[in-house]
Amino acid sequence: MSVAASDSAPLLTREQVLRALRQIAREGRPLPPSTVYELVYRGRRYPPRAVAELAYRLATANPAAHWPRPAGAPTNALLEGLDFTISTKRPVLTSGSGPDGEEVAHQQAEDLYTGLAKNTDALPAHAAEPGSPYAAPSYPRAEALAELFITETELDAALAGLARRRNLLLQGPPGTGKTFLARRLAWLLLGAQDESRIELVQFHPSYGYEDFMLGFRPDAKGRFHLVPGVLPLLCQRAAADPGRPYFLLIDEVNRGNVPRIFGELLLLLEADKRGPAHALRLPYAPPDAPKFFVPDNLYVIGTLNLADRSLSPLDYALRRRFAFVALGPQFGPPLRQQLAARQVPADLIEQLCTRMATLNQTIADDPELGPDFAIGHSYFCQPPARPEQAAAWLRLIFEQEIGPLLTDYWREQPATAATQLRKLLM
Repeated sequence: MSVAASDSAPLLTREQVLRALRQIAREGRPLPPSTVYELVYRGRRYPPRAVAELAYRLATANPAAHWPRPAGAPTNALLEGLDFTISTKRPVLTSGSGPDGEEVAHQQAEDLYTGLAKNTDALPAHAAEPGSPYAAPSYPRAEALAELFITETELDAALAGLARRRNLLLQGPPGTGKTFLARRLAWLLLGAQDESRIELVQFHPSYGYEDFMLGFRPDAKGRFHLVPGVLPLLCQRAAADPGRPYFLLIDEVNRGNVPRIFGELLLLLEADKRGPAHALRLPYAPPDAPKFFVPDNLYVIGTLNLADRSLSPLDYALRRRFAFVALGPQFGPPLRQQLAARQVPADLIEQLCTRMATLNQTIADDPELGPDFAIGHSYFCQPPARPEQAAAWLRLIFEQEIGPLLTDYWREQPATAATQLRKLLM
């Protein structure tokens, strides 16, 4: 008997709805976005009426059948009666919050470790969203060399270190373009400015293992759920797409307690410890959960500020897992050419580059400071659009940005800081 043959028979069964969800996953079928409510299943969200209609068509073997109930409460009540969670729509699914928090947290705890789907019920991360025609802009090598203040040889060396170790640390004084370079190295290996395969985090003193790897977090009702951090979710995406690279960018690596944050990652980061063969069990993982591993196509690029006196140096166990690239201030031809292209007057360019080079030499020669405290060129990379505004722009940078930094550098010698600022402004 067909599903609609009798008024007493239910329109759908739970298995028929699950069959529709599996078909959506298998075909990558785009669905129209819902307006108010969403069906939450295995941590993903779907428009309830569209799922019900597909299930109805499969159940009746009629590809043109129309779902007989209107959207909203009539459809939602039927699906809730089949033990599906219907939730008010919100832009981002946050595990452990709202009425679906327990289900989402449970499914994420089951699925995040290997990054691989265990069965056909596993669904793509955005199955409910229609396909987007947007294509990330390409990022050719010539464009990188035009906007990076490094030579082609230095660029090749950085890429070689990243390819060899899978992990790269860009270290240098403040303002030397470390984060800027990190993103562009990722774009070069991606071949496009594809932010969908890049995850950026910034370490800080309060950042911990629970934020980065896995931990318990409260929901709005005060109940605690096991919630994956940034890394396992990115590893999950990378492992499900092994043919393409993925990138984790970590800004200010040494501002956090790195050994505590990394945990098992300290071992799994090694280039020869990638993949399922080296998987480890995470401390908070359920006993029957798969072990966690870092896929071979995940690259890690970190930035390291050498001038912050409050930070402790990285331990040797972490250092040997990274290739290091040192970046310094660039007040030579690349900056001069960029400023000239932005129509900054030539005499002002000469003044800026000469005085900053002299200041950095003074800083490098100071036994209390040294070259790690030199001031980078990124302070000056965004000149005003109108050339007549350039002189005021430069003076304000000296007064409002460089001057306070010098005051901090020579905190015990305020006369020295004032003298160096005067030399910049004269």
